[in-house]
Amino acid sequence: MTTPADRDSTRQAAGRGGMVTSPHTLASEAGAAILRAGGNALEAAIAIGSTVAVVYPHFCGLGGDSVWIVADRSGRKTCFLGIGQAARKLPDFGGSIPLRGPLSALTSACAVDAWRHAHDYSARHWGGKIDFSVLLANAIRHAEEGFPITRSQSFWLAFRQAEAAGWPGFAALFMPDGAAPETGSLFRQENLALSLSLIARDGPRSFYEGELGTRIAAGLQAAGSPLTADDLKATRTREVAPISLSYRGFELLAPPPPTQGLSTLAIMGILAHFNLAAQKAGSADHLHLCVEAVKRAFLDRGGIADPDVVPQPVEEWLSTQHLAQAAASIDPARALEWPAPFRSGDTVFFAATDAEGGSVSVLQSTYFDWGSGVVVGDTGILWQNRGAAFSSDPKQVNAIAPGKRPFYTLNPGLGLRNGKPALLYGTQGADGQPQTLAILLTRLIDFDEEPAAALAGPRFLLGKTFSDSRDSLKLESDAGEAVFAELAARGHALSPIEAQSPLAGQAGVIAIDEDGMATGAHDPRGDGLAIGSPPAA
Repeated sequence: MTTPADRDSTRQAAGRGGMVTSPHTLASEAGAAILRAGGNALEAAIAIGSTVAVVYPHFCGLGGDSVWIVADRSGRKTCFLGIGQAARKLPDFGGSIPLRGPLSALTSACAVDAWRHAHDYSARHWGGKIDFSVLLANAIRHAEEGFPITRSQSFWLAFRQAEAAGWPGFAALFMPDGAAPETGSLFRQENLALSLSLIARDGPRSFYEGELGTRIAAGLQAAGSPLTADDLKATRTREVAPISLSYRGFELLAPPPPTQGLSTLAIMGILAHFNLAAQKAGSADHLHLCVEAVKRAFLDRGGIADPDVVPQPVEEWLSTQHLAQAAASIDPARALEWPAPFRSGDTVFFAATDAEGGSVSVLQSTYFDWGSGVVVGDTGILWQNRGAAFSSDPKQVNAIAPGKRPFYTLNPGLGLRNGKPALLYGTQGADGQPQTLAILLTRLIDFDEEPAAALAGPRFLLGKTFSDSRDSLKLESDAGEAVFAELAARGHALSPIEAQSPLAGQAGVIAIDEDGMATGAHDPRGDGLAIGSPPAA
């Protein structure tokens, strides 16, 4: 079995000409090629995002959404919320919203429009000049010519094989022989290649209003989705200010509601009241404080919803007094009892930075692995099931309503030091995202670890998983017997999971020092790669 140490040499890179990281080698190579051609980080991110939508179809795609944080050395910092909205005409769900199938495909997909918005921003602010069609070239090629199926795709196909047989159009595309293809076998997506080619020819808004948009709307309606052509036309990326929090010399940026970005910031704001550097990374003390900070931050998370519909007291949730009170409630010797719901979900994180300091941190997702399971007509596009994050209870803040955006787990992060991008980070994992980021950020900042070391360290996951329905604390086995024993003594209900478990998320990190040297890595739990680009001659 390959160990984290074996993988570090292929997953960590450094350089001054810019850097990319993503969960798939082909996607990272697509982004690095754009940097080498003189493109900027936003242009590289579009190339990565379109390519990973092809080569990691189980976690993201054209039928999903994305959330971006963007910053540069001039002081600009912003978020692109590529979040689709619920259909204007909603069916009667009969008490509960389906997790899969056509009725779960009830929010529009905004990832492609987010690429458009990023391209426009690049041209306006970063001098971007690469044509949009060029940025999609690698994605089109890999869809048309095929690519070797990853371990991750093969695993999630096998895991969902029985239920996936009934998803509209799914088996014919992803399991043409009735079973999950083997890892390494060639996988082609000719219909998806055609859809991408139409976007390259007609522009990204053609996904919503052009020839492709017409085909998508017809395919969704034929499958039984409530989405219409008008819903697609109404889909637009929103550019908003990030929320932020100071942590040990860094300004940590996160996307605002309806995302759970404030949960990540709240965790770090609680941990700021403890001297973690006096401990040992991965020790029982370190893990206990992180877990307990997660619990306190998650007590407010149930109030996160679409700010267009439900007022969001972000300043109150992140106030010094509120976070100090949460920190004071933590008992260093005893765990807080924890019954809490768990949202499962999958996504991909990728990031890019260029030689000028332009930096981009992105999460792109179809929510659950394989999204709704609905392949839209003959487009090759797999649609998300993000609408399953809504509640059917009209009394809940996240209650479904026409045109509303759901609570959003996606929360990529970006840390500034002295006003300049210094850390790009994010992870796959739904509810686990803030938990993984707490471990990563404390290792990177409090314990001054390099990206590869921080990513390889043992992680925890508080809550239910696919294989364990208890609200226990899942902890990777390489944390060590002594740590397990000490945490159990403090009252944590522990469930061991394998070392480097896929349940612990697939994260990526790029760290940039004050001299502009970037060091990056992607998670040893996945198939990703960080690639440094040489500086321009």
